[in-house]
Amino acid sequence: FPASMSDLEIDDWGQEPAEYEGEEDPAVALENQYYESKEVAEDNLEKGLESFKSVLELEGEKGKWGFKALKRMVKINFQLGRHQQVVECYKQLMSYTKKAVTMNESEKAIHSLLDYLSTLPNLREIYEITLQALKEAKNEKAHLRLQLRMAKILLERKDYTRLEKSLKDLHRSCQLENGAEDPSKASQYIEVLALEILMHSDRGNLRQLKELYDKAIQVKSAINAPNITGVIHECGGKMYMREHKWDDAYKDLFQAFKDYDEVGNKKAVQCLKYLVLASMLASSSINPFEEPRAKAFKTKPEIEAFMNLITAYQVHDIKDFEKILFENKKSIMEDEFMRNYIEDLLTNIRTHVLVKLIKSYSSVRLPFISQELNIPLKDLEVLLIHLILNGAIVGSIDQINQMLTLDHTRTSVSSKYQSINKWSQQLSSLQQSISARIH
Repeated sequence: FPASMSDLEIDDWGQEPAEYEGEEDPAVALENQYYESKEVAEDNLEKGLESFKSVLELEGEKGKWGFKALKRMVKINFQLGRHQQVVECYKQLMSYTKKAVTMNESEKAIHSLLDYLSTLPNLREIYEITLQALKEAKNEKAHLRLQLRMAKILLERKDYTRLEKSLKDLHRSCQLENGAEDPSKASQYIEVLALEILMHSDRGNLRQLKELYDKAIQVKSAINAPNITGVIHECGGKMYMREHKWDDAYKDLFQAFKDYDEVGNKKAVQCLKYLVLASMLASSSINPFEEPRAKAFKTKPEIEAFMNLITAYQVHDIKDFEKILFENKKSIMEDEFMRNYIEDLLTNIRTHVLVKLIKSYSSVRLPFISQELNIPLKDLEVLLIHLILNGAIVGSIDQINQMLTLDHTRTSVSSKYQSINKWSQQLSSLQQSISARIH
């Protein structure tokens, strides 16, 4: 029987799939290969690496799947400890950033990989490759952001030689052709200054630190992030501490504490400790923990010791003060910056107690004072000589009979002592200024 039209239609319809059997859309095949490679890599990194290479082979024109495959290959090589292959794959990845993916996609991938590769020994090479790629792509903003990021890593690693070169490049990036600061890059400029301030603060270069601090404080056109202004004020506070300008240090450290606290930066806790330190050295009657922001930190275990410390200091309870120091020796003394001022604190509180103790005596036995201050006789003699020479005490020491003889008719001890802190600060400031000029 001749075939009916319906039979032919059914036959044609049935034969149609056979014509395309075994064929697959190349785009679908490429995508499938990528996801298959991901699954393979989860079980076996080596096989996964080879499978991702197949994605690149299947790819015709550079596109997102090759880009994604190379990102995975960079990570796998890093996991396998093949650092040179990491660099090679990363170079290949950068060639995709020109046209294969969008600017946002490439930036997101770059920063994600830089975080992932943060412990790579030759990380600097990765940064240089990235910077060159961004320069070629004429992506100026991304290039500047990456320069800042690289400078932060050099600072963390204390690679000051390379950091200085990087900072010079960053300064040029924030300038107009005539060498003036570019107002449109004021926020980046203040961040560069903050990094430079940190570097000089770490290295103890007081003269350069002060110059940069003054410059940073005067920048008004930038939209400043609290993390950046926090760094500037913290370093400024430390600078004033080194100059023994306790009141100025307190103001800057308080501002740094507020800036850090505003953005939830963990450095707020450390800054609050420095704030307490400055308050005690300034012999301030104000307790920093009465400030609303600081009150929220009272429940933190690492802050409790400092609350007790300032309470004992303000009531001149030297025994309790030393007990708190001893019981919290590790948490207080492990901070190198704070450790530098513990002796100053002890001298201050001992001086307060001593002046109050001898106020109503014309002569006092040294062993009695030594016991009250809880210090050896030789340390007491050093303290007394220092106070007599400074004019805080009018008297003389009889070392043979171990007596301190005082002359209250000539000078008021209390009025002298009230001015001694200011005098000491002025002298220390002058000494620091001279030292900074010499160095």
